[in-house]
Formats: sequence, C-alpha cells, structure tokens
Amino acid sequence: MTPQMTHSPFEVIGAERPGRWLLSCDHASNFVPDWLNNGDLGLPETDMQRHIAYDVGAAGVTRHLAQELDSPAVLSRFSRLVIDPNRGEDDPTLLMRLYDGTIIPANRHADAAEKERRLAQLHRPYHAAYAKLADEMDNPVICAIHSFTPQLRGRPPRPWEVGILYASDARLAHPFIAACEAQGWCVGDNQPYSGHLEGDAIDRHALQHDRPNILIEVRNDLIADEAGQILWAKRLAPILTDVLAQTGL
Repeated sequence: MTPQMTHSPFEVIGAERPGRWLLSCDHASNFVPDWLNNGDLGLPETDMQRHIAYDVGAAGVTRHLAQELDSPAVLSRFSRLVIDPNRGEDDPTLLMRLYDGTIIPANRHADAAEKERRLAQLHRPYHAAYAKLADEMDNPVICAIHSFTPQLRGRPPRPWEVGILYASDARLAHPFIAACEAQGWCVGDNQPYSGHLEGDAIDRHALQHDRPNILIEVRNDLIADEAGQILWAKRLAPILTDVLAQTGL
C-alpha cells in the first residue's frame, strides 16, 4: 500500500514573480519522511546536520536570491540521503549507501522496490514541479544553488569561496566566473566538482531545453547562518543581472 503523503516533497516560492530567473535548490533539506523507517535513516543527528544530508545554507541563499532577483524558486523538501534529486533515475549514486566515509544504515539493504517507492513519492514530484514552473515561464534562465563542505574526510582543504559549474553550455558560466574573479573571490571553474552528470537537474531542465543556465556552489562555512546567506545573495544578484544583460541571452 502506498503511504499517504503528509509532507510535500517540494516547495515553490514566488511563482507569480516576473523575473526571468528560475532559482532551484536540489538539496535544500535534511528531512526524512516518516514513512521511511519512522523518519530515521539510522544516523546520529550530527551526521544529519552535515553536508552529506543536505547543502548547508543553500536554501537560505536560494530564498534571498530569488527575492533579490524578483524571480521564482523551487526547493526540494527531503534529504539527498533518502534519494538524490540531482541525479538521473538510472544514476548509481541516486540512492547512496556510503557518503564521505559514513554508512547510511536505512539505505544498506534498499532494493529496487524501495528505490521505486522513493522515486514515486519524492524525486518525480519534485521534478514535475520544477518542469511545470519552467514551462509556465517565458524564456526562463536556470540558476541552481548548491553548497559544498570546506573539506571532505581525508582530503585537502578546498580554497574556493564559490564554484561555478557548467557542462556543454558555458554562455553564462564563463563571463560569470570572470565577474566573480573581478570581485577578488577565490573562484572554482568547474570546481570542486565537474559540472555535468547525465540526467541531473541542469541536464533535465536546462540543457535538454536549450535554456541558459548556471550552477553556483558556495562554500558552506560562508553561509551557515542567515547573515551569511543574505550577504551572498546580495553579492550574487547584481552579478547575475549584469552578466545576463551583457550576454544578451
């Protein structure tokens, strides 16, 4: 029997706003629905507050940035450890059993039926809402907001303040990187990650529709509180506005 949904897997804010930007936050929440192991992945609360469970600070940046740009946003409302909305349905990392050295007990024995349940209840409704919002906009420009940890376990520190990720479409990314570097920031060019996974959210909602797009990663120690989230939203908004105008996209 399919569990009754008591918690929406997505949130849309500002759908009526006139701006061209469509902000997204794929990893906005560390929430685990109560129909999954009574809302418990078997991890201590300290792990659920880490980057493995969600993108720390990214939701706040997304909300404030959407307001600055007078544009709508869509945010996930479930932990990436339950199922990752920034992965295609056939991606082997869609449902993680081990992440940054931490075993995820509730995922250890998850089978194909369990993966399908999580896709149906969470992953697909989030992407349906994302697609609907994009389709209802006139020539939207996708801006995905993420955050990254300053250091993975056993790895060197990450120096970048922001990372700009892109795949085959760098129309916004390259001038945006230059504009950020002009601010004196330490900027990652497709760092700390590669900017493309087939079937990921940008591929699905931007590249496959030839929509201009950019993915911004902010180091999470800079946006751990609301003051930092507001600061970075106010820093990023005018650069996004200027770069979009300069490119004529």
